[in-house]
Amino acid sequence: MAPEPADEGAALPERPRTRRRVWELLADRVFVAGTAVAAVSVVVLLVGIAGFLTRGGLPTIYEFGFSFLYSTTWDPTRHVFGVGALVFGTLLTSAIALLIGVPISIGVSTFLSEEAPAAIRTPLAALVELLAAIPSVVYGLWGLVILAPLMRTQIEPGLRDSLGRVPVVSALFGGTPIGTDVLTAGIILSIMIIPTVSAVSREAMSAVPRSQREAALALGATRWETTRTAVLPYASTGIFGAAMLGLGRAFGETMAVTMTIGNNPAIPSSLFGQGQTLASGIAGQFGEAGSDPHLVAALLEAGLVLLGITLAVNIIARVLVRGVFRGGEASA
Repeated sequence: MAPEPADEGAALPERPRTRRRVWELLADRVFVAGTAVAAVSVVVLLVGIAGFLTRGGLPTIYEFGFSFLYSTTWDPTRHVFGVGALVFGTLLTSAIALLIGVPISIGVSTFLSEEAPAAIRTPLAALVELLAAIPSVVYGLWGLVILAPLMRTQIEPGLRDSLGRVPVVSALFGGTPIGTDVLTAGIILSIMIIPTVSAVSREAMSAVPRSQREAALALGATRWETTRTAVLPYASTGIFGAAMLGLGRAFGETMAVTMTIGNNPAIPSSLFGQGQTLASGIAGQFGEAGSDPHLVAALLEAGLVLLGITLAVNIIARVLVRGVFRGGEASA
């Protein structure tokens, strides 16, 4: 049987568009190379900053060694430097920020993720996150003009009269209220970390599987009991990571703290005392250190210490937050 003649109207197979394919492959390689360069450049920049600070601080590193970290003497006139008081001020103001800001942030994130009606959830979340867009100097001005006088005349005298007679606690609330002190700086920092902590905590709560809530409700739990027993324990690692991110933000904050802490490079005797943090100390003294190489080296080493602390805190926080999100995805 003779083969049927081919249909002359049938379309011939389309020839591969070789030139277009080459351009597509080239574009893919350029894209991959560009993203790789961008990623590596961030690492190079970080290493470059750390190297610059290390090289600039070598004189004080060789001269003072580890005593630079715990010595509380900061005397540029005698060229004796130690950041112990500055580290203490950084830890103290950051601890105040966490004690005040984290509970508020958890309450905000719990309301937004569990209780808020859908109509107001998104606008309210946007307003909370908008706090992060306010410049630090604006917080500092508000703290200096509004909060500091209020603390000096109303809040701090009340704390001194009520808590100053309690054993042990009285040591924290003794002395003369000044307004521009460690407590005021800590309150400013607590407001500044709320957007970060609440946003990450809300994402951690959103990662809790729906089955967790449904199981608690099916057992007769109220909405508050469901949140307390099923949601918060599951998201606790992410909330802790959010608090660590807020701690990293508090460590590195400069202008607002500089304007409200009093800038006294000594360990304060109480929360009403003036102090200084690593960031505020660097910002306050670097402009006057141009003619003193010893002071410049000490400030650069202080910057290296601050960079190391901030990097360590943020790395721990990222690991914790990533762990809770992966756990939520796996359970879902």
